Amino acid sequence: MKSVCNIAVELIKSRRAHSSATARRLGEEMCKELKTKVLHLLPATSNAPSVHQEGHTDVAEILSCTVKALKEGHVVGVPTDTIYGLACLAQNSEAVRKTYDIKGRNGHKPLAICVGEIQDIYKYCKVKVKEALLGDLLPGPVTLVLERSEVLNTELNPFTSLVGVRIPDHAFMRRLCQMCAEPLALTSANISSCTSTVAVNEFQELWPKLALVVDGGPIGDHSRLGSTVVDLSVLGKYRIIRPGCALSSTVNVLEHKYGLSEDSGQE
Repeated sequence: MKSVCNIAVELIKSRRAHSSATARRLGEEMCKELKTKVLHLLPATSNAPSVHQEGHTDVAEILSCTVKALKEGHVVGVPTDTIYGLACLAQNSEAVRKTYDIKGRNGHKPLAICVGEIQDIYKYCKVKVKEALLGDLLPGPVTLVLERSEVLNTELNPFTSLVGVRIPDHAFMRRLCQMCAEPLALTSANISSCTSTVAVNEFQELWPKLALVVDGGPIGDHSRLGSTVVDLSVLGKYRIIRPGCALSSTVNVLEHKYGLSEDSGQE
C-alpha cells in the first residue's frame, strides 16, 4: 500500500510540474505576443541616435518586424508626422481590401500612397510640377494629388486616374518605405468618419485586426487635422481638397514661389 501511495504522490507531483511548466510556457508565449503586438518606438529627437531604453524595442528590430508583416500581406498601425495611420502594401490588392474592411471605409473613398523619397513619386505618378516644388513641400504634412502611372496597382482606387502621395517628415516611416521598396497604402488609424488619432490607445479597438502596432508616442501636433491635401494634376493650377494642418504654408509655396493659381473649377 505504501508503494502505491508513493506512486500516487509522484504522479500528482509530476502532473503539477507538467501543469506548472505548461502554464509558464503559455505565459511566456502570451508575454511574447503582447510585447510584439505593440512595439514601442523611441520618440524622435533632433538628429540624435536612437538608444535602447527600458520598455522600448530597438528601431531596427521594429522596422524588421513591420516590413515582415507588410510583406506577408498584413495591415499595421504606424505613427506619422501628423496623425496615426494604417498601412499596407499598395501593390497588394488583398491587403488594400483588408484596410477598407478594418476601417469600415466607403470603397469609393481613395487611399493615399506613402513613399520614402521624392524620386519614388516619379515611378508611381505623372508629375506636372517642378521637382523643386516637390522638394519644398516634401517630406512634410502635405499630400499631393497627381495623375497615377500605369505601374501603380490598378485595383487601388480603380475609380479615379489620380492618387494622393505622401512622404511624412518622420524618420521611421521614410525608412519603412525604403526597406519595403514599394509604396504603402496609407490612411488614418480610426473607424471611418471618427476622430483622427494621435496616440495608439485611441485606436485600441482596431488592434485585434492589425498584425502589429508601432507606438511612436503622442504625435506632437494635436490638431488632428491630418495632412493638407492639394491637387496638382492640372498644369499651372492647384486645388485644395482638404485644408489640413499646413494650408497657409502650402499655398504660400504654390502661389508665391511657383506662380500656381487656384483652380476654381470654372472655365
